[in-house]
Amino acid sequence: MSTVYAGPLGANVSERAQLPPSLAISTVIFGLKPSRAEGKPTLWLPLVRRVKEPFKGQWALPGGPLTALESLEDAARRNLRETTGLAPEYLEQLYAFGGLDRASRPGRSAQRVVSIVYWALVRPTEAELLAEGEETENVAWHRADTAGQGEGGLAFDHREIIDYALWRLRNKIEYAQIAYHFLGETFTLAELREVYEAVLGRQLDPANFRRQLKSVPQIEATDQFLEGGRHRPPRLYRYTGPPLSVPTLDHPFPPTRPSTRSTP
Repeated sequence: MSTVYAGPLGANVSERAQLPPSLAISTVIFGLKPSRAEGKPTLWLPLVRRVKEPFKGQWALPGGPLTALESLEDAARRNLRETTGLAPEYLEQLYAFGGLDRASRPGRSAQRVVSIVYWALVRPTEAELLAEGEETENVAWHRADTAGQGEGGLAFDHREIIDYALWRLRNKIEYAQIAYHFLGETFTLAELREVYEAVLGRQLDPANFRRQLKSVPQIEATDQFLEGGRHRPPRLYRYTGPPLSVPTLDHPFPPTRPSTRSTP
C-alpha cells in the first residue's frame, strides 16, 4: 500500500502541490532471520512493492493514509494487517518525517505528505508467518542494512527512515529490555547474544557477554535445556524483569539525532 495520498479526484499536478499537507502512517518492522551467508540471525524488515507512480516498481515501507476516524496507532496496526498480515505486540511511535519534496520524484510537484512513522519488533514465530504465508512478489523481507541497494533505491525517503530507526534501536538496546522482544518465552544465552550482535552489527565476545549478564537481575536460569544439537544442550533462560509493555507514545524527539541528508 502506498504511503502517499493523491489528493482530491480530478486535481492536476500543480493543484495537488498547493493542497494542505496530507497525513500518512508508515511502519518499520524489525525481525531476526538467519543470514544465508553467515548462518547467524540478522535484522530484516518487510517491504511492499509500489504498484503505481510515483516510484512504481520500487520497494517501500508498509503504510497508507490516515483516515479521519482512526487514532495514529490504530491506523498503523490496520495498515500492517492489510499489507503484511502482521500484528506485532511491540509498536512504538518513532518520528515524524515531513520534507517538502519527499512525496515526489525530483523536479516533479506533488501534494506534500507528512508521515508519522512507527516501528515494530517481531518474534521469530511472527516473522515465520509472513515468510511462509504472506510473502509474495509485492511483499517480501529485506535485510535492514542493505535494503534498496542495487534496486534503484527505496521509494521516497524510506532508506533515511530505516537508517534512523536502526540508529534508535541500537541506542535503545544498550539500556532497555528491548532485546527480549525478539525472543520467545525461553532462550539460550547464545540466542540472546545473537540478538545484540544482529542489532549492533558486530560480534561480541561470548565470555565477556556471559560475565556482563551476571550483573543483570532480569533473567534467570530454568531447569530446561535446548535439545536437538550435536553437543551438550545449553540451558534455557527466561526474562523476569518488568512486563515487556510498550508506552502508548514513545518520545518522538530524542536528545540528539544522527547526521543525515534530507532525501526527497
